[in-house]
Amino acid sequence: MNQADAKTQDGAPGVTKSLPTDFFTRLDQSVQAAGGEWQTPPDKVGAVGFTMFDSSASEDNTVTILLPSENIGKLPSQSLVRIKSDDGRVYQGVVVNGPFAEADGLRADSNMLVVSVTRGGILLPKYHGRVQVEITGEERDGVVMPPRFRPLPNSAVFTLDPQETAEVLQVGGDMQLGVVVGQEDLVVHIPSHRKSVLPRHTAVLGTTGGGKSTTVSRLIAEAQRAGLAVVVIDVEGEYTYLHEPTDDPQMLGALQRRGLTAQGVPQTALRYLVGRDTANPDHPDLKPFSLEFAHLSPYTTMDILDLTEAQQQRFLKAYDIAKQMLRELDIYPRRGDASEEQAALEHDEFEEGYPRLTLGLLISVVWACSQVAEKAKGDEIQVAHPALREKRESLLQKVHAGKPDSPVSWRALGGKLGRLNRLRVLDNRAAGPLDCAAMLQAGQVTIIDLSDTGAPVLNNLVIADVLRGIARQQEDNYTQAKAAGQPVVPTLIIIEEAHEFLSAKRIEKMQNLFQQVERIARRGRKRWLGLVFVTQAPEHLPQELLSLINNFVLHKIKGERVVSALSRSIGGVDEGLWQRLPNLAPGQAIVSFMHLSRPLLVAVDPTPVKLRMVE
Repeated sequence: MNQADAKTQDGAPGVTKSLPTDFFTRLDQSVQAAGGEWQTPPDKVGAVGFTMFDSSASEDNTVTILLPSENIGKLPSQSLVRIKSDDGRVYQGVVVNGPFAEADGLRADSNMLVVSVTRGGILLPKYHGRVQVEITGEERDGVVMPPRFRPLPNSAVFTLDPQETAEVLQVGGDMQLGVVVGQEDLVVHIPSHRKSVLPRHTAVLGTTGGGKSTTVSRLIAEAQRAGLAVVVIDVEGEYTYLHEPTDDPQMLGALQRRGLTAQGVPQTALRYLVGRDTANPDHPDLKPFSLEFAHLSPYTTMDILDLTEAQQQRFLKAYDIAKQMLRELDIYPRRGDASEEQAALEHDEFEEGYPRLTLGLLISVVWACSQVAEKAKGDEIQVAHPALREKRESLLQKVHAGKPDSPVSWRALGGKLGRLNRLRVLDNRAAGPLDCAAMLQAGQVTIIDLSDTGAPVLNNLVIADVLRGIARQQEDNYTQAKAAGQPVVPTLIIIEEAHEFLSAKRIEKMQNLFQQVERIARRGRKRWLGLVFVTQAPEHLPQELLSLINNFVLHKIKGERVVSALSRSIGGVDEGLWQRLPNLAPGQAIVSFMHLSRPLLVAVDPTPVKLRMVE
């Protein structure tokens, strides 16, 4: 039959007629007359998604992108996109939230979807993807400028290929760090020979088990390979086996998956305090060292010994007397030595101590002052130091001229200096001081093993002495290299457990020590000297220290207050990354370096070296 009963709109009987035989021919003619079948506009070909309309919840500088279900995997977190707005403007952006999967035309909590999913996907509807993109700039004449407008709705969105993404993010360099999470073909590097990066100082922060040691050891290995000089202040002896390849099964498996090999760091040296043990007595280049009291600024020493104000006054008074006695004893400056005379006049005690002054000589002066303060007379006053006994009368004359009082305060000062002297690490003839010139050779890695010191005071003395010595040697190296028209060897100093050296609570009492670190940090930027502060307790670092740091590697950090404080100190990290920080997997880190165009979530490459496990 070609007719059938039907009802018209008003309910009257009607008929349905068959289509004319030329209907499809006429339809094709109409389509051709209208321009042919619908084709995707050339400027939208290859688009992975399109911008959505704004809503009342929209925020400045961000847009919502919708994409077909088959394209959800093409826009992982941190992907870079190019948005071609229908008004002719072209924007660049980065995925900061998502991708999320949403049902077409249904709320995610609708009864239909709940029943469908819980019953094994029966009648599962079609769905699409959604991501939130932060607009990073507008492309104008080949240059990315700050955006003045925002893309229009239904603007085509395209992904950047890996090469272009790497160029935009500026992840190039000669020190490999890891891969961007969600983009396995995007490797993040650090340029070792750009003065605006590592010499601007770095912090590696995170809780125990977050992957700090892996990051630090990889940083050391890559820096050595790039020809930097590296000095590691190792408080727990964790890096004393760097010269050996890793033998950890999990690390070996991770290296294999990344196509990397296990290998130790060549050209390493292990140094430990005289009279103490080392965590690796079998290291092939192992030597003890002692501290030189003359290297330590008197103001830094007062800070580390936590002297009271009264004790500080008496310490400086004894220090001045000791300097006068060195001149009389022809120890420093030596008679007739014009260069030493000039150096003595220009000496800056905020930088370092008085040349050739020993702790033993200073203690002898302090006890002489203590005895005079107790009203001892003549032969009753004992002078312990042999050289001072030869100038006994001159010493006592200077002591009496200072009119020492309060013997209790003098005895307390002598007691603190005596305890320091009993450590037998200062001016110890059994071992010489660190050879900073040898430490700052290209490719040299020196580990300062402090695992057996057992005292934060002693660690702080060592760190202060190492920082001063390296800073001075780097200054000399820079001057010589500049005169010869050659580049200076960049140097990296890594300080483990930095919160024990410079804590927010102690900084008020250790202003002189912090000022010394601040001077080294500021001068280091010009002299290719970079500091790396490593700690599991970033909440204890003073804000003043964080202000000196420009590069950050943030592993898993818990605590809303800590994360909030860091977010105020580190710019450019989007809120989505901050929210992920407390739940990062081991080895993952938010990386913010000076050369990167924006902070990135990175899976740090496994370390190729052996680490000493510390409980």
